Amino acid sequence: MEWLVLTAASLVAGTIGGVIGFGSGVIMVPILAWTFGAKAAVPIMAVAALMANGSRVAVWWREVDWAAAAIYSATAIPFAILGASTFLSLNVHAVELGLGVFLLAVVPVRHWLRRANLKLQRWHLALVGAGIGFLTGIVASTGPINAPFFLAYGLSKGAYLSTEALGSVAVGLGKAGTFTFYGAMTLENFLRGIGVGSGLMVGSIAGKRIVMRMDASQFETVMDAVILVAGVLMIATALH
Repeated sequence: MEWLVLTAASLVAGTIGGVIGFGSGVIMVPILAWTFGAKAAVPIMAVAALMANGSRVAVWWREVDWAAAAIYSATAIPFAILGASTFLSLNVHAVELGLGVFLLAVVPVRHWLRRANLKLQRWHLALVGAGIGFLTGIVASTGPINAPFFLAYGLSKGAYLSTEALGSVAVGLGKAGTFTFYGAMTLENFLRGIGVGSGLMVGSIAGKRIVMRMDASQFETVMDAVILVAGVLMIATALH
């Protein structure tokens, strides 16, 4: 029964992630924590997220901004390893509270940047990668945090989905490797991650059809709405 629930949830989460580039972790982590425990949820989701992000890269392969992904990953990977190494010693709830407040503020700031005709440059992504890489090592999902920066860089729809996913794959490999080194990535958790990730992959592929029907304006409106919801959920989770 547990795996029937997990499979159904992963298909829904994967489809949502395939449309907006994130959300899978927000949905799955509470379910994984309830099923396997909070400590196991993070390494399980690390494996599942690798599979989900890999499928998004494959689906939108032709639209990847390789330079942007490389610059982001160059700093994100080492900082993700650092974050994962300090995972057990930090107050994760305080981090989530701060991220939730940040998400509520970032949508109006992004629109202000657009009105001022300001865009992030590639070198900015190196700074973004360092900060988000560290946070990704600590909390299970930082997809909503990535979104406004890649959108402000000028990516949308397939280009955003694939480039952000490729950066997340690189970061996820560093994070999963660190969990393995410290013994949190047991064989059991790895196999659980494979099972959850398989459902996320199917959902990611299904999400492409929905994205193809949106124009850039519709896509970004959906993104703004989900970012705000994610911020509220993060704050609620942190205060629970």
